[in-house]
Amino acid sequence: MILPPPPGLKLDLAEQVLVAFLREEIERIGLGRAVLGLSGGVDSALVVELAARALGPDRVLAVAMPYRSSASASLELARESAAHAGVQLEEVDVSPAADALFLSAGISADPNDALARLRRGNVLARLRMVALYDRSARDGALVLGTSNKTELLLGYGTQHGDMASALNPIGDLYKGQVYALSERLGVPREILDRPPSADLWEGQTDEQELGASYATLDALLHRMVDRRYSRSRLIELGFEAEFLDAIAERVRRSHFKRRPPLIAKLANRTINLDWRYARDWGT
Repeated sequence: MILPPPPGLKLDLAEQVLVAFLREEIERIGLGRAVLGLSGGVDSALVVELAARALGPDRVLAVAMPYRSSASASLELARESAAHAGVQLEEVDVSPAADALFLSAGISADPNDALARLRRGNVLARLRMVALYDRSARDGALVLGTSNKTELLLGYGTQHGDMASALNPIGDLYKGQVYALSERLGVPREILDRPPSADLWEGQTDEQELGASYATLDALLHRMVDRRYSRSRLIELGFEAEFLDAIAERVRRSHFKRRPPLIAKLANRTINLDWRYARDWGT
């Protein structure tokens, strides 16, 4: 059976909405500048294009943060992405800080040790966010997120690492939609053609880790989450029961990553439970 297609996107409208979102939200709190990490992948390449259009390239700082084992192509493509968007690129080698943490925590460098790979990836993701928030303080710039909707729903990211940000313009775009909008905005072809990868170890790809293609995941998640199709209807559309149950469970189990920390309630008005205001309250 042929599976239904992943969701489409009105590209003109999406560009207008996301550029306006960035401009209005950043200027609303009086900063006027943005900083983001450039990985050489399509998600960050799209965000830097949107930010440059929203604020002007001179008000956007991109930061490439390679580790010693990162693929050389990642840094090269980050440079190409920054050049295309016309923004300044700062390069920060996170190897010394990461190696010190790996050593002090006794984290193995064995590529066959799955737990060690996870721990090393988490350390690197959080160190990179430390670098971005440091530059946020230094330059008075808001940190932009680069996690797409597919990754956020599946929990495919590091809490307080690559999932952290002050604003995320692409968090409501599935991976396929990210590609479509990136192509419209002229993201370099080499980035669009590169297999998605977190660059955690040599040969690693996102789809290999997720166990399915992004097209299949987008098609399922769009109907499961946005359109609220029942399990029986999803099976009728051609999704295997075992696969959709595994994805649904993954979405459920990773929900804690998408929420603010849960605070135990003692008072009448508890932050994020009863005492809730819009993000721009008081500004």
